[in-house]
Amino acid sequence: MTPTQQQQFDSGLGLDVVFPTPGQIMGQRMRTHKGFILGGLMVFIVLLMAIFAPYIAGHDPYHQDLSNRMIPPVWSEKGTWDHPLGTDNMGRDYLSRLVYGSRVSLLIGFTCMAIAAGIGISLGLIAGYFGGLADYIVSFIITVRLALPAVLVAVAVVALIGGSMQVVIMVLGCLIWDRFAVILRATTQQIRAMDYVQAAQAAGCSVLWLMVREIMPNLFNSIVIVATLEIGRAILLEAALSFLGMGVQPPIPSWGLMISEGKDLMLFDPYLVTIPGVALFFLVLGMNLFGDGLRDVTSPEGRS
Repeated sequence: MTPTQQQQFDSGLGLDVVFPTPGQIMGQRMRTHKGFILGGLMVFIVLLMAIFAPYIAGHDPYHQDLSNRMIPPVWSEKGTWDHPLGTDNMGRDYLSRLVYGSRVSLLIGFTCMAIAAGIGISLGLIAGYFGGLADYIVSFIITVRLALPAVLVAVAVVALIGGSMQVVIMVLGCLIWDRFAVILRATTQQIRAMDYVQAAQAAGCSVLWLMVREIMPNLFNSIVIVATLEIGRAILLEAALSFLGMGVQPPIPSWGLMISEGKDLMLFDPYLVTIPGVALFFLVLGMNLFGDGLRDVTSPEGRS
């Protein structure tokens, strides 16, 4: 028996039945979805660490003291609480660099996502709404982009232009828009055929009005879900470029750069690679769990 039939049956018996609203159903899914809760908690911890970095870090992340170089973490025999996570080969406090590195990772992740969203949403809307030649051209552009490996293109472009945070943000932002375009193109094609869009079009509403007021609000869930996944993707790509020496340049604290600086001493002092590697894994996993959980709790079928 469907919910409508059940309601009619209960009404015939004189029973007042109140069914949950879509918002209540979504809230219940959020409270019971383990991946969504765990991913959100992981991302929230990193956000707090980035916001309160000056209060968590006990030292200047750029200060070098060669007399304190290569101090092991506090759990080692020669560790000290003055440097809980030890120091690197330049005597810089590793906890401070790790905490401030979270700011760099989140800044690059959110900025690249914003640039990619602007490109992908525009192309997806144009292709999905107009169709025809516009759809053919956008589909060709998407195909070309998908045929080019993002890491190789980023390495080639950064090698030609030069590595810096601004260059990395622009290059990655222009390389990770494909998911936005593909998903929004398909969703826009479905929404364009809806009765309320056809009615607004028959009433004489402009194309811009239809896109902004009728189509875009129904794309919000898809945009948010893709955005959370693309933030993790951008952070991982930035770490890969920094590891290769083509991303964020020293002495700016970056988790990928910290791994690159510690790889030569990995066999003797593995904490130099393990600590930033675990932090990177923690953030990217949290972003992916949160995005995947957000997709599940907002889907009509409510997957879990």
